[in-house]
Amino acid sequence: MAKEKKKLTENNESQDEMGFLDHLEELRKRIIYAVLALVICCIFTGIFINKIMDLILLGPAARVGLLLQNLRPFGQPFLYFKIILLSGLILSIPLMLYQLWKFIAPGLYSKERSWVRVITFFTSLCFFTGIAFSYFVMIPSMLAFAASFGTDKIKNQIDVNEYLSFITMILLASGILFEMPMVSYVLSRVGILKPNFLSKYRRHSIVVILIIAAVATPTPDPISQLIFAAPLFVLYEISIVISRIASKKKKKEELNAETE
Repeated sequence: MAKEKKKLTENNESQDEMGFLDHLEELRKRIIYAVLALVICCIFTGIFINKIMDLILLGPAARVGLLLQNLRPFGQPFLYFKIILLSGLILSIPLMLYQLWKFIAPGLYSKERSWVRVITFFTSLCFFTGIAFSYFVMIPSMLAFAASFGTDKIKNQIDVNEYLSFITMILLASGILFEMPMVSYVLSRVGILKPNFLSKYRRHSIVVILIIAAVATPTPDPISQLIFAAPLFVLYEISIVISRIASKKKKKEELNAETE
């Protein structure tokens, strides 16, 4: 009976396989949904753009006493449009990730399809945790260093475009790097990544993380670089643990499939 059920499930899954044109149609539908999510989030951020600019983005500079100025004709209108787009993009990340996983789901087994909502949730959680960490910890320390460094004879009047490019780069870089545990989980579940590999190259990862911290933090302040590197070390260790858990689950499922 178990073998017959297994054959039936395999037949059902083979019937669910999509052709090339079906994949293109599914891709088109997911892209449309993702674009709609981006547009809706951009409209939402556009409504609150003044609060986003004054309280969230310009607030860190005001708290450390940095003076911002616009040096370009029509600089502020273009700047506001860019911030609306970037804010809408960040806000729509969970919806875009969900559409991505929904596109991949037809190529997965029925058990693997149940991952979609869970992985979308934890991927979004890791991304926003990285953004929160960079905003509340990294950026204030970097701006404080920039405001206090140097002589009083040179005024720090920073171009607002350069300032906001710096802020958005740090936010997005942190959000992406904080995805390390989820990437290790997915790769381990599909059998590409092994926990022994991560443990073996732990020392090498320290050097790579320090290089990433030096590149991602535009300030030469070593304290800011260490503040950026420290959570990456922790995330790497968490990734090893998660990879072990995911590998054990995969082996257990394979053993159950063989016994059936």
